[in-house]
Amino acid sequence: MRLLLGLAMLLALAGCGRVIPQGSVPPPVVSAPAAPVASAAANAVLAGVALGPALAALSVNDADARGALTSFIESCPRLLTREDASGLTRRDDWRGVCDAARGIAPERARSFFAEQFTAVQIGDGKAFATGYFEPEIAGSRTRRAGFEVPVYAMPSDLVRGWPDDVPASERTGRPPLGRYDEQGRFVLYHDRAAIEDGALAGKAPIIAWAADPVEFFFLQIQGSGRLRTPEGEVIRIGYAGQNGREYVGIGGVMRERGLLGEGPGKYSGSMQGIMAYIRQNPREGRDLMRLNKSWIFFAELKGDGPMGALGVPVRRESSVAADPAYVPLGAPVWLGLDRAEANGLWIAQDTGGAIKGANRFDTFWGAGEDARRIAGGMSGRGRAYVLLPRAAAARLGAR
Repeated sequence: MRLLLGLAMLLALAGCGRVIPQGSVPPPVVSAPAAPVASAAANAVLAGVALGPALAALSVNDADARGALTSFIESCPRLLTREDASGLTRRDDWRGVCDAARGIAPERARSFFAEQFTAVQIGDGKAFATGYFEPEIAGSRTRRAGFEVPVYAMPSDLVRGWPDDVPASERTGRPPLGRYDEQGRFVLYHDRAAIEDGALAGKAPIIAWAADPVEFFFLQIQGSGRLRTPEGEVIRIGYAGQNGREYVGIGGVMRERGLLGEGPGKYSGSMQGIMAYIRQNPREGRDLMRLNKSWIFFAELKGDGPMGALGVPVRRESSVAADPAYVPLGAPVWLGLDRAEANGLWIAQDTGGAIKGANRFDTFWGAGEDARRIAGGMSGRGRAYVLLPRAAAARLGAR
């Protein structure tokens, strides 16, 4: 499921884990540059599971543990009903742990994790973590002066099908996304340039109108966000679908063109640096954004916080996106990185198109300017351990 794609060149290059309405499908994205190569193993068990250190030996402060406990308790209903694609746990492994969590006082959160879990290393345990956040941009419920960028909901003509030139013998897996044209032929769906030029005008529902096309472009990369109207209303939107067209990380293109780096005429590889180039070079910037043919459609979200792939709200400094083939969604994860602000306990509650392989994570930082700053520059390396219920770790032989 999900929403999300990492940053530090990373918001535009990698695509963080993203927050989306439950039941949605993530957009295709490219991987972050210089990230560790994802394991070729199909899941965590095949990648290898080794016993990690005792939790008492890992750095976890009280505030960190309390936040993780809250998010873990919110995850428990899902842990008890969903299948674990990683092969690490069974639903019954979580029953006793979740029962115990609900009776734990917040001041005993650290003891709870130490008593109930075993830390295990998946593969080589070498972690790479980026960051994502919930951006807030100016928007309006109605179209008016200064608010001209449509925020589209899912169009009815976006479907899955097979092009006529694909032989029946090759029609395996999931059919691609596209649409049927006036002649009844299945064709690729409108790309970013066509949609910006009005291909969906009058053909797709509009949730709201954004003020700034550049800010909206980056909100689409994140996969969710907030629109704040001039009247002070906050409209929360989340990922509902994607047009099926290829995602191109424009930061990577800028690097190839020699636009990023240090020195005269160069821009930093952060989200802020990429945005500065686009604003200072509007024509080239628009063409650059259009290289990313992917377009994200949204749904208006209600309730407490943006929803992650697990179907529960993601929380600042407690929720992390992971690859469910290597980390059970809902499980605690310990990160020890060269970025101190991201160290400690997280709960895997989200996924992302670029968050693939063992020990690849995307940390969630909430909303606001500091969230944008931290997520936009997050690129941490170090070590990761997945925390499993003791019975599950023992069954795997991680003793």
